[in-house]
Amino acid sequence: MKRLLVNATQQEELRVALVDGQKMYDLSIDIPSREQKKANIYKARIARIEPSLEAVFVDYGSERHGFLPLKEISKEFFRDGQSQGNRQMREILSEGQEIVVQVEKEERGNKGAALTTYISLAGRFLVLMPNNPRAGGVSRRIEGEDRDQMRETMEQLAIPDSMGAIIRTAGVGRSVEELQWDLDNLKTQWEAIAEGLKVRPAPYLVYQESDAVTRALRDYLGDDIGEILVDDEGAFQKAQEYMQRFMPPEAQRRLKFYQEDVPLFTRFQIENQIESAYAHKVQLPSGGSIVIDYTEALVSIDINSARATRGGDIETTALNTNLEAADEIARQLRIRDAGGLIVIDFIDMESSKNQREVEDRLRDAVKHDRARIQIGRLSRFGLLEMSRQRLRPSLGESSHISCPRCNGIGNIRSVESMALAILRLAGEDARKDRTARLIIHVPVNVATYLMNEKRAALRGIEEKCGVDVVLVPNPNIETPEYEIRRVRGDEAGAPENNQISYRMPAAAEPPDVTALQPKRPPAPVAVVAPIMPTEPAPSAPEAPPPPPPAPPPKLGLFRWLKVALFGDGADAKPAVEEKPARAGRGHERPSRESQGRGRGDRDRGRGDRGRGERATVARIVIETRGARRVSAMARIASTPRIAIARVRRKNAVRAPKATRPASSARAGIRPRLAQPPRRVRSVRSAPNAPRVHPSHLPHP
Repeated sequence: MKRLLVNATQQEELRVALVDGQKMYDLSIDIPSREQKKANIYKARIARIEPSLEAVFVDYGSERHGFLPLKEISKEFFRDGQSQGNRQMREILSEGQEIVVQVEKEERGNKGAALTTYISLAGRFLVLMPNNPRAGGVSRRIEGEDRDQMRETMEQLAIPDSMGAIIRTAGVGRSVEELQWDLDNLKTQWEAIAEGLKVRPAPYLVYQESDAVTRALRDYLGDDIGEILVDDEGAFQKAQEYMQRFMPPEAQRRLKFYQEDVPLFTRFQIENQIESAYAHKVQLPSGGSIVIDYTEALVSIDINSARATRGGDIETTALNTNLEAADEIARQLRIRDAGGLIVIDFIDMESSKNQREVEDRLRDAVKHDRARIQIGRLSRFGLLEMSRQRLRPSLGESSHISCPRCNGIGNIRSVESMALAILRLAGEDARKDRTARLIIHVPVNVATYLMNEKRAALRGIEEKCGVDVVLVPNPNIETPEYEIRRVRGDEAGAPENNQISYRMPAAAEPPDVTALQPKRPPAPVAVVAPIMPTEPAPSAPEAPPPPPPAPPPKLGLFRWLKVALFGDGADAKPAVEEKPARAGRGHERPSRESQGRGRGDRDRGRGDRGRGERATVARIVIETRGARRVSAMARIASTPRIAIARVRRKNAVRAPKATRPASSARAGIRPRLAQPPRRVRSVRSAPNAPRVHPSHLPHP
């Protein structure tokens, strides 16, 4: 059963996990100390117009100005309300102009937030576009018959002409009443926002997106979620309020308060799975591994076979490892919320069929992702490029900081390389004019290497340049750090340059924890708060139960035989009149088909006696000793008897005439064929039809 788990016991992090049994397939971590600006609505003003970038920079109340492309500016903010045409940006926009913007992408590093003037309000089933009437329709993720059905439902909604709406994937299968209820709530919210835009001059926050618990329930809660567990009382009250306002009564019973002693995530054994999202290397079940590296412009993923040796040959091993890696990569991208350009280096495969199979597996694995994803093809070098929409700040950005020792590079120089570099830099400074002394602060291991293995090189610098080289082993610094201080002749008498060498290293100061935390201004208060609906969500109409099947009518013997031979007549076509048989030898004889006796019937063995067959298509294969195999196709009990007689007359194995007594033939008695007994090899019917034995063929 799929569950939605909300862990809010620690106030520093709010974690929402989606699990299927004990396997986590999606994760969302919200840090309350970090203000989330995505989907917030601001009243802002244009600070600078950049025609070279075809964009403007907007002051919306943050430290960094937001970036607003020209294509994201609605024409209602142009001076005359007309489209741009061939006019320049400064002709349609002006600095200091007030506009309404919404944050599309959060700030990242030195980049400001990406903004848009096309507002969108997300509801439970719909997304309302209040100032974009041309937008609207059905989500791209909805395909097939559901898409056509949602289009028909969309036409029945009362959407204002100045607005547009998009049906989300959660709205599939919902009734018109439920969708209209959600649409009315969003319109009420927009009316309140429109009033809040008139409060004061820009910039200020108008509308703030819902809290983390409400967002999690709105975005992740679906009909496939069987249970919602919350382990914090405050978060449970928020979830309960949302469920009472937006969910029907039958869905509210899925929300439960978790009160056991075992932590919630430990109870479902997903803590180790969460830790894999922070790891640089992720192990695969077969023994392989994937290595995920973050760079400035893209995310690179490398796949290693490692100990994966289960395949019969190298091609099979590569295929199996790549298929496992495709599933795990899709899962890791959802958990980490890695966005942008992603390059995957699969293990080389020679077969193009195997390459297509890996591509199809990756496409199937990312279907459950809420983000927009585009996947390319495997190149000749085994590389696959894909792009993924970033839904929120990635796990690395929100939880990681650059390493103060390597500055985010991930590698540091060795002791020997560091010592040689310091030795060369010291020689350059010693050759400068008016240099009297060099004071070099290095880590202890580097100083040990210089004073022992490079003692002659240091002595040579002192003799050739006429300077004093003071090497100070500093225990307070580590390998990549060093300091070379050049002392000129007029500065040699200063107290800091004449003190004893072992007193030169300064004592390490304890780190200031408060200084490490980024300083953020207090979060602004939104003018308009999220509005709760006044009426509960309408319940979907329940389908009426199917009527109980009618008992089969009781049939008499003759009626039963008629149904067995000719069917019940419900689907029967108009009967074709049979022509009477020609008279033979001066007297009238009824047709052999109408009598049910003919040469084909006389040639049948004892196994062809009818015992009440059902209407189906049977294929009978009979083997005889020393005879050929006979295969006949007949529609039993629904095919006219004449057709059955012809099939039997054509395909039956005839016995020698000498073995048939003449008296029996004249009397119309069915003789016993003088041939080896028949053995039924296989008698199979159409799908879901009962097994038919040759003895059950119709007997006229």
